[in-house]
Amino acid sequence: MKMAGKIRVLVTALVLIYILLPILVILPASFTSASFPSFPPQGFSVQWYTKLLDRPEYIEAFLNSAKFALLASLISVVLGTLAALALAKYELPGKSYIVSLLTAPLTVPQLVLGVALLIYFTPILLAGTSTGFLIAHIIICVPYVVRFVLTGLSGFDYTLERAASILGANPVTVFWKITLPLIRPAILSGALFSFLTSFDNVTVSLFMVSPNMRTLPLEIFSQMQDAYSPLIASVSGVVVFISLALILVLEKIHGVGHLFGKSH
Repeated sequence: MKMAGKIRVLVTALVLIYILLPILVILPASFTSASFPSFPPQGFSVQWYTKLLDRPEYIEAFLNSAKFALLASLISVVLGTLAALALAKYELPGKSYIVSLLTAPLTVPQLVLGVALLIYFTPILLAGTSTGFLIAHIIICVPYVVRFVLTGLSGFDYTLERAASILGANPVTVFWKITLPLIRPAILSGALFSFLTSFDNVTVSLFMVSPNMRTLPLEIFSQMQDAYSPLIASVSGVVVFISLALILVLEKIHGVGHLFGKSH
């Protein structure tokens, strides 16, 4: 058992290194003082971050990404939380199939999903529109909320709701005073992952976006088709810093790590 445990730790460490390696390369490269990308960086400078302020296309793309990510996460939280509550509280026929359907975008390759949405949206005139783009992002964000809220409800004590009802609280009051505070960390975790999923998405967005609507990941993708410069590395660094800051803030406020631990 000890040897098996060491092997699991080693495999986990290798997987984490493999996942984090691009970040460990791109962040130092964004602080290079050279006029070309290099790793290890030649000197240290924040010039490429300051130059972002002189590039309106990146600022506009960032605002577009933030706007759609915020809208997608808010709508996904409402839809995903309601779906998770219904699945957790009631014995619905075919519950396992419903869960599989709601979380299917997590397992379907996003390239396949993007092509399928493009084929479906084109006849109904949603392809290349802001509405179609938002709907596509909601589809890929809802599964995260459903999963997190279902995990948060897995150890929920429903006697608290029944006690509140016996004492005269109506269903709305029970939800706002009892249920919502207890599952708030799960909802916020789902909202965070939904926001980051929408903000960073490239594959699905590539099929849904129009020439007049650019997001930050697509702007990076487009610029890299011509030439790679430290400016693109600095844009990627901004995305990494924003993602890391959101996760650290949520962990500090609600201890999201405990939620992950509960799921195991």
